[in-house]
Amino acid sequence: MAGMRAILCETPGTLQLIERPRPEPRPGEVIVRVRRMGVCGTDLHIFQGKHPYLEYPRVMGHELAGEVAASREGGALAEGTPVYVMPYLTCGSCVACRQGKTNCCETLQCLGVHCDGGMCDYLAMPASLVFPTDGLPLDQAALVEFLAIGAHAARRAEIRGGERTLVVGAGPIGIATALFARARGAQVTFLDPRADRLAFCRDVLRLGDGVAADADTRERLADLTGGEFFDLVFDATGNTAAMEQSFGWVAHGGTLVLVGVVRTDVRFSDPDFHKREMTLKGSRNATIDDFREVLDAIRSGAVQVERLITHRGRLEEAPARFPEWIRPETGVVKAMIEL
Repeated sequence: MAGMRAILCETPGTLQLIERPRPEPRPGEVIVRVRRMGVCGTDLHIFQGKHPYLEYPRVMGHELAGEVAASREGGALAEGTPVYVMPYLTCGSCVACRQGKTNCCETLQCLGVHCDGGMCDYLAMPASLVFPTDGLPLDQAALVEFLAIGAHAARRAEIRGGERTLVVGAGPIGIATALFARARGAQVTFLDPRADRLAFCRDVLRLGDGVAADADTRERLADLTGGEFFDLVFDATGNTAAMEQSFGWVAHGGTLVLVGVVRTDVRFSDPDFHKREMTLKGSRNATIDDFREVLDAIRSGAVQVERLITHRGRLEEAPARFPEWIRPETGVVKAMIEL
């Protein structure tokens, strides 16, 4: 059996280039030749040992684009077709799936988290989760998944237009959320402790000014909103302390959407929560409708994504690059692995 390369995260902080057998398609599957893998905050958390849903060893990778390398006879996707991957394996029959909420399937497995992912040359996937790029460049196609998470969060917020909106965390998921919240009519402000991230969002992405998270955050946010704070707050930090503080940035009658996830419990003051009649929502992954919204937004030019990719590396370079990419001074927004 032919072999292929893969990057295995054996334990937190340890990546190894290994060889594995190349998969063969089973009924209903296609083999994707992976060409691009976007590095997600999830991947960096896995590398650091911070992800709540993971067992080691694991092949990471779920932001994927490539081409069909093999398919069962009669499949709709011909060999050589450029494709992107929807990386959520769902049951299709649980209470969530029956309502079309496949993103929160009771037994959902996300590639690269609950099962091995696409940080490898070839990947076997259900054909129903592999979609033609229809002319979208591979770099952009590999960004669709993380952008869809932002689109889903914006949809969860039920934006009517004009809401004063705070996005806490100016990393890739926060940026994706801001892009689609703004597209739906929200007035977006970022909150982040890193000046370089705020500058990137302002100067490169043109997403407006941000506020530095420090000892004076409350005073600055109060001044910005006339003491009322924000109609809508998205927390995309994946940081327990930040998530707990985000409850305090919500206006009376406002909504908090938790987009990030942490290992620990998140605590909040019930009297403060109750007196504001705050709405609290979780936002997990994305649905096929969110993927379609992202594709439409990219193709129409409503969302510009080319500038999001700040760093690149080859598959074989990953063991050396990941320790660099987790360092704030490296300035990574979105790293792309090329195969």
